[in-house]
Amino acid sequence: MPESIFKASLVLALLFFTGFFALVVVPPLLENPDVWGALAAGFVNPYASGYSTDVLVCWFILASWVVYEARTLSVRNGWVCLVLGVVPGVAVGFAAYLLLRARQIKQVRRSNP
Repeated sequence: MPESIFKASLVLALLFFTGFFALVVVPPLLENPDVWGALAAGFVNPYASGYSTDVLVCWFILASWVVYEARTLSVRNGWVCLVLGVVPGVAVGFAAYLLLRARQIKQVRRSNP
């Protein structure tokens, strides 16, 4: 896959989920700003619990990766992606991290031919 298509697909996924979150999650949360209740709603049945646990574990894996690459590859500002992984969601934080990482690694390659 060409890099341009890879990056475009990441941006598309990031924008899609951000829009979905803004349309589906934000209005009820503004109507009833019970954040803990909203989080608990992700665990209302075994299926929702499975998806919610998967999301939480994926965020933890992303966090581990961000911290590891900050130390080993000097990828900077990954913490922003971890915040985006909480709100609006891991899909946004993960896509943003891949874009951030790709840009920084390309800069390192240019400076070290």
